[in-house]
Amino acid sequence: MKTCAIVVAAGTSQRMGFDKLMAPLAGKAVLQHSLEALSQCEDIDGIVVVAGEERRVFIEGLGLTNVVAIVEGGAERHHSVANGLAAVPQETEFVAVHDAARPLIQAEQISACLAAAREHGAASLAHRITETVKRADESGFVTESLDRNNLWAMETPQCFRLDLLREAYSVVLKDGLFITDEVSAMQHFGKGVRVIENYHQNPKITFKADISFAEKLKL
Repeated sequence: MKTCAIVVAAGTSQRMGFDKLMAPLAGKAVLQHSLEALSQCEDIDGIVVVAGEERRVFIEGLGLTNVVAIVEGGAERHHSVANGLAAVPQETEFVAVHDAARPLIQAEQISACLAAAREHGAASLAHRITETVKRADESGFVTESLDRNNLWAMETPQCFRLDLLREAYSVVLKDGLFITDEVSAMQHFGKGVRVIENYHQNPKITFKADISFAEKLKL
């Protein structure tokens, strides 16, 4: 069974003011941590990286033998994933889409998500929301409370049967939707996604403080 990871590494890091994927974390770039974790997972046969030219040079310099393609990103994240889907090897049956900004992912987490995708067709790592959740208006004032029971925060990787994800993305692109993850594509397509609870820290690097936090966890 052929499984390919698609690593989304085409963002511009506008919110941080510098390239967060190339920022040092425990002696390596954030992007390198993510790529090495996927490369070391026995359930991943190949890796397609969606990245710009400057990151291409860095990725090629890592010498990871199972990186099968590096392709340009698109205007939005879902366009980048679509470019990645077009580049996976022909024999691929399952794909694991991972945000490069989640450098603490571990091989066992990747494998668990893939196992669920093989059983259900679609699965995503996630963690339960345990905080009290409120909705606020545009002025920043609380308007309502949300029941946190059965609320989950999505993570990556998100894993799918390749034909399902391709069909879902064709509908998303045709309908001109803006989506921020593959679970949203599956929801629009009408396919259920199995949530796999992640008991390990798998934070997304978004702000400068996230790098310090992730480094403490890594060390």
